[in-house]
Amino acid sequence: MHSISELQSILKNTFDSASFSQNPPELYDPITYTLNLGGKRIRPLLVLTGCDLFHGNLEKAKPAAIAIELFHNFTLLHDDIMDRAPLRRGKETVYKKWNTNVAILSGDTMFALACDYLSRVDPEVLPLALSEFTKTARLVCEGQQYDMNFEARKLVSISEYLEMIRLKTAVLIGCSLRLGAILAKAPATETEKIYSFGENIGMAFQLQDDLLDVFGDEQKFGKEIGGDILSAKKTFLLLKAYELAPESERSELDDCFSDPDLLPEAKIERVKNVYLSLNISQITKEEIGKHFTRALQICGNLNADPESRKVLEVFANDLLKRDF
Repeated sequence: MHSISELQSILKNTFDSASFSQNPPELYDPITYTLNLGGKRIRPLLVLTGCDLFHGNLEKAKPAAIAIELFHNFTLLHDDIMDRAPLRRGKETVYKKWNTNVAILSGDTMFALACDYLSRVDPEVLPLALSEFTKTARLVCEGQQYDMNFEARKLVSISEYLEMIRLKTAVLIGCSLRLGAILAKAPATETEKIYSFGENIGMAFQLQDDLLDVFGDEQKFGKEIGGDILSAKKTFLLLKAYELAPESERSELDDCFSDPDLLPEAKIERVKNVYLSLNISQITKEEIGKHFTRALQICGNLNADPESRKVLEVFANDLLKRDF
């Protein structure tokens, strides 16, 4: 099996040779801009990883890798509008740089392009690959809707939140790996295992994202710190704080989120202090650890050689080594 760095090099060459510059430029320039923002291109890398793990043809997996990256970035364009996020990977979001209508239409075009690229895979596995892709696209949208529903609800349980992030984030990680395995014509039992591995890594990844939003370094994180607090998003950290907080600290949280005159910096600082007093950072890290451990257990049961399983383990470790 190729190393992760070798797969990253293959992936870079794949995207370098792909061009999305077409007319009208107002539609396609934002797509090129988005794809050039940087990032680790985790999901398309996982498509290649899943294919390589089961000795598939990487050349034939490249269109699916591009499709997954296009779909993922399509969701980001629309998410940034819904979240009113000014930055993505340290740069202006598309709706900020252009406008909301452009971001919506360019995002829609990215989804169409994703379907076009996916249609280029081996016809023998295309029906199964297409079914996996469209099911995942629907689940991601369901997760986003639950996320928006939670904004209007005062009470959300931890289990409801975990299910939401499974749908919104983790299923696409799982899909990326399973799609690669499908292209390699791996047995269904193995594609299910690799999906479960990816889903658990995705859960850990999103929980860490929640943690970094509060305790991360803005320059390294690539997004404004405290954005979830300012938008009153019901993250794992906030829900766990409400679950554990005594009355005085619950009142402090309520005051922070109900006072329209509270300056953003003050709101972030006060909520963060409540988290610190309740040891929420450590509790979140323990939840991340549960999913990470589960993923490694699944990895150990894959019907693959030890060297290949080791590549997956290294990837999982590297993925969660983001700076605070």
